[in-house]
Amino acid sequence: MTEGYKVADITLAEKGREGLYVAGRKMPVTAGIIRDEFEKTKPLKGIRIGACLHVTKETGNLARTLIAGGAEVYMCGSNPLSTQDDAAAAMVEDGAHVYAWHGNTDEEFYWAIRQVLDAKPHILIDDGADLIVTAHKEYPELIKSGIIACQEETTTGVKRFESMEAAGDLLVPLFPVNDARCKNEFDNELGTGQGIVSAIYGMHILFAGKTVVIAGYGHCSSGMALRARGLGARVIVTEIDPIAALKAVYSGFEVAKMDDIIDQADVIFTATGCNDVVAKKHFGKLKDGCILGNLGHFDIEIATKDLYAYAKDIKPIRKDVEEITLPNGNKVYLLGQGRLANLVLSEGHPAEVMDQSFALQALVSQYIVENKGKFKAGLIKVPEDIDNKVGFLKLKSMGIEIDEWTEEQRKYNEDYSEGT
Repeated sequence: MTEGYKVADITLAEKGREGLYVAGRKMPVTAGIIRDEFEKTKPLKGIRIGACLHVTKETGNLARTLIAGGAEVYMCGSNPLSTQDDAAAAMVEDGAHVYAWHGNTDEEFYWAIRQVLDAKPHILIDDGADLIVTAHKEYPELIKSGIIACQEETTTGVKRFESMEAAGDLLVPLFPVNDARCKNEFDNELGTGQGIVSAIYGMHILFAGKTVVIAGYGHCSSGMALRARGLGARVIVTEIDPIAALKAVYSGFEVAKMDDIIDQADVIFTATGCNDVVAKKHFGKLKDGCILGNLGHFDIEIATKDLYAYAKDIKPIRKDVEEITLPNGNKVYLLGQGRLANLVLSEGHPAEVMDQSFALQALVSQYIVENKGKFKAGLIKVPEDIDNKVGFLKLKSMGIEIDEWTEEQRKYNEDYSEGT
């Protein structure tokens, strides 16, 4: 066990190890092929990695792989309600410095971030940008001379860093791992899509016949719409992006304005990255029994503070589910205080899809170390060969082979001179 940590209960480590084992069996690339190679070559020897991620059994397997590669790992939770306390304890037993527990306050959340940054890490891995933004605000020397490069795991964080770069405020090299194909096209769509099932588990509703409103039609929310329809729901999509709205229409979904259809919703799921998607003006229109769940990163998409203030009564009815009685007598059900419902109420994305995301994080960490001093501040695309390598390794783990270009095909593909 490492020294320097704060978790809810270290005696949960044995239970946590069970979870890490089960997840690891479904993560053959991160917890198998790459970890075995890291054990042999130690590409991260002498490197301190600071991470602000959802502390889950899948993240535990990433930590094990980074440690196997020689890294010293410092970890805090990227969401106050997403930490799995048994996984956090197991990670400490594995040698990581973990500062995470389920249900921490805002003050405790940033205290944990500062514990990670106080360790003077060389690489930062973030989920939502809070770790790296805090480093910019409070740790100028670390930003100036300590950080080799950083990585970002999720769409919300990438958007924040795009804004920072546009403003000239992003002072470190940063790899938006979220935008790599092996992450974006699988973790986001498949993981979050299936997340609507785990988010609503325990509410005892039948999707078939329900009207489900999905706010947004990006990579995450398009997967949610598809899964809701697959379960028999009538799905209505709301959007502000005309192209995304067209994609939803051509995929066979109804598209409408939130103001016009919110009174029909039996279930509302948001994943837009924007605030006040379900706003104060909507509360009086909510149907009796409506379930409200957010699968975006921050607790801003459903205006929870306004909802609590508007409520006639608030009653917890099970862990992380509140029955909100509105002034008109209707009762609605808020999942996870408006935070990431699939991670708060269940275990988040399946390990099988997180395998690719965390394989990318491990290999990008290796790439950063191997190319130290070659990066300039700003967003840097994940190298295509790393993205492809993860894809090939995942296929290999599944026993699947694919075709390769012949030399003639490669020449034709790269040659512009041949016409009709």
